[in-house]
Amino acid sequence: MSTRSDRAAHDVIVVGAGAAGLAAAAELSAGGRSVLVLEARDRIGGRIWTREAAGAPVPVELGAEFIHGRSGAIFGLLQRADSFAVDAPVSHWMKRGGRLQQDEGLFDQVRRVMEPASALREDVSIEDWLQGPETRDASAEVRDLVRMMVEGFDGADPKRASALAIAAEWSGGAASESQYRPFGGYGPLMRRLAALLDPDRAALRLQCVVEEVRWERGRVEVRARTPAGPASFSGRCAVITLPLGVLKLSSGAEPPVRFSPSLDAKRAALEMLEPAPVVKAVLELGSSFWESTDDGRYRDASFFHVPDEAFPTFWTSLPYRTPQLVAWAGGPKAGVLTGLSADALAARAISSLGAIFGSSQQVGAELRSIRVHDWQSDPYARGAYSYVAVGGSGARGELAKALADTLFFAGEATDAGDDATTVTGALASGKRAAREVLDCI
Repeated sequence: MSTRSDRAAHDVIVVGAGAAGLAAAAELSAGGRSVLVLEARDRIGGRIWTREAAGAPVPVELGAEFIHGRSGAIFGLLQRADSFAVDAPVSHWMKRGGRLQQDEGLFDQVRRVMEPASALREDVSIEDWLQGPETRDASAEVRDLVRMMVEGFDGADPKRASALAIAAEWSGGAASESQYRPFGGYGPLMRRLAALLDPDRAALRLQCVVEEVRWERGRVEVRARTPAGPASFSGRCAVITLPLGVLKLSSGAEPPVRFSPSLDAKRAALEMLEPAPVVKAVLELGSSFWESTDDGRYRDASFFHVPDEAFPTFWTSLPYRTPQLVAWAGGPKAGVLTGLSADALAARAISSLGAIFGSSQQVGAELRSIRVHDWQSDPYARGAYSYVAVGGSGARGELAKALADTLFFAGEATDAGDDATTVTGALASGKRAAREVLDCI
């Protein structure tokens, strides 16, 4: 089969139209460079996936949902879109001894256990830290809280995750108790970001599955699969925003994206970073039944935790009072669920919710629809975001370094600040990579 080539080469090819790729392309086109953005999916956003329905009070967010902390990048985009963010209350309820109990100050408890880990001379796993002498005064219950937060918030395996990295993250912006929701969801923000691309200098192609990146100093050739058949595109350099899970597989025997020459310089960094498996289900119910349960005790609850269930965390759509609940499993919990059918995942979500409120039958009767997504099984994601493994200090920065002023890297996994794993980190990484390109060409 013949391969079509684009007639005009571009200054920069951006692989991926998620937050990082769009941010990079907007910055590059504003800087006067010609840009081609190639996206495998039939939509923009990547691991941001907003499903909007006419008449629905809130959108369905199958990917990123919250703004963690006061993100200048996101709030700036909101302002440019004439939009705003709403405060998302944080009120945790935990199922203990067969009863839901309010657990305020959840982050404060786990921070106190993890804070001394910041001074470690030699990194250890979260599990080893919790079994070590530094935490012997912590109760078993608080140690379980740390494991729950590592698995749920970071999507990480406590036996693999770096105690140094988690301690640093939880003292920074990503783990802030202050959180918000973009009004109307993240979808409108991604459209606004795409609208910032200069139409005279930038082009976006969807359903363009990149399969090979051939590169040498000052030139790249990208080969892709499109609905019209194979195609190739050339440029002076490329910004690679592939998710960590895809990049890790690209050094394997059957890579989803082949790099020629291979990314040997990135191998050590890739080994020290892990993709976070996450399964998310959004349940549309007949009523917000939890608001009237137990005489309205949970009316203002935002998070429900039931640690031993398949889906150990649920959250409401507050401050919007809608009959919608999100079921969330991350880390090893998600690893058990990965690969199951949508029906099987829905059944487990209903069962887990029933364990919180005492009756799967009652919960099942309330269910109107459910949408699920397994991010680890998603071929274009292979994980929801990233975490640092033991000994991985500096790995994000190494992954971010350009190769031969030709391959530049962006995406939340390359953000070496406090915002890796978040939309804020993805946006910052895209802008950083674009500035590196502008300094070179």
